[in-house]
Amino acid sequence: MSEEFDHEFTRWAKAEARRRFLTGAGAALLLSASGLSHANRAGIASVRLWPSRDYTRLTLESGAPIKFTCIALKNPERLVVDLEGIEFNAVLQTLASKVVETDPHIKLIRAARNKPGVVRLVIELKHESHPQVFTLAPVGEYGHRLVVDVYPSDPPDPLLALVEKNRDEPMAESKGAPSQSSQIKPAEKPADTARAIEPEKPGKAQTEAERIITVVLDPGHGGEDPGAVGRGGSYEKNVTLEVARRLKEKIEANPNMRVVLTRDADYFVPLHYRVLKARRVQADLFVSIHADAFIKPTARGSSVFALSESGASSAAARWLAQRENAADTVGGINVDTKDPMLAKTLLDLSQTATINDSLKLGKAVLRELGQVNTLHKPGVEQAGFAVLKAPDIPSILVETAFISNPEEERRLNDDAYQDKIAEAIQRGVKGYLAKNPPLSKTRVAKAG
Repeated sequence: MSEEFDHEFTRWAKAEARRRFLTGAGAALLLSASGLSHANRAGIASVRLWPSRDYTRLTLESGAPIKFTCIALKNPERLVVDLEGIEFNAVLQTLASKVVETDPHIKLIRAARNKPGVVRLVIELKHESHPQVFTLAPVGEYGHRLVVDVYPSDPPDPLLALVEKNRDEPMAESKGAPSQSSQIKPAEKPADTARAIEPEKPGKAQTEAERIITVVLDPGHGGEDPGAVGRGGSYEKNVTLEVARRLKEKIEANPNMRVVLTRDADYFVPLHYRVLKARRVQADLFVSIHADAFIKPTARGSSVFALSESGASSAAARWLAQRENAADTVGGINVDTKDPMLAKTLLDLSQTATINDSLKLGKAVLRELGQVNTLHKPGVEQAGFAVLKAPDIPSILVETAFISNPEEERRLNDDAYQDKIAEAIQRGVKGYLAKNPPLSKTRVAKAG
């Protein structure tokens, strides 16, 4: 089955590359012929709002490039965005109704015609913010997009949140010994958590019951990026979130294990931030959850992938990594932002030991998935997945099933099957940890 798939994939990939080249050339000619007059006639075709604890995203989509100016104002905090060459229409009129009271960052949005050909948006904010406003070129099903990302000036610290959760919900302890956080290095701990964390005393032995293990679960895609879409209309981003939520509950039912989700709702998270979040909470393991897709509906089965430093293990694995790595292009990131943490996070990897651990973790999970679903490949595959590039955290990407296969799509939407998949991954994680217990790290002091 896998050899036949690889042969079919290689043939399809060549045809697809030729089709994209021809389509791109034709599109370029069409664009040059249409000129700017089309842009002047364009209006806003759709608006979307994606609130989350980390940030809130506003997206405006048009059939032509959107020209804008913006300014941030104080007392009260607000952002004014002028859309040039745009007329006020029924779509923009719906903006105010899209703001929900529970949005952590945006209080309200007003839109109105400022002058002929200019629409003004006034976005009232709930706190001091660090907004980013940028445009995105057409990709996939999307046209031209204007994106407004509202980040809090004082973003929540995921490590501090874990410490506070540990205070409020103490984990199982052994013989009265205090619980521990995972992998918190004294030299790297945030200032706000300094009183809550104390380094382990040298020479002091720890029992397995004392050790808290942090697992970061990464529901693939989200928000502007739907991921693969099944023939029945299922979105990969919804399936991955549901499986991740079930898996979180199962893992946290184990003593001294806790889970951090890279996203807990339907919003977009850039790939490098998923890695950064895992490192900031000093995760022991990272598991990214996806639902595969292929042009032929007969492709089926579960797969597990680890990072590769020396090329993909198959043409299909390489293509899948390229598709998953394109999530930032679809979801939309501000390429002009100079993120000082990005270079530190996505290091030039020389992490043979971490990759070896990832392969062991992947093998344990794949073995358990084989009890629930057909395996697409008998072994763990490797490719250059950006989301697996934490240099110090064993990381795997799980393709739960092919959402492009009608039968597997139905199963992926079934509560019982989602539960079985989550249980299988949980058993794999536990099996790996039983043979590869993490090293002792540091100790979280009790509150008081």
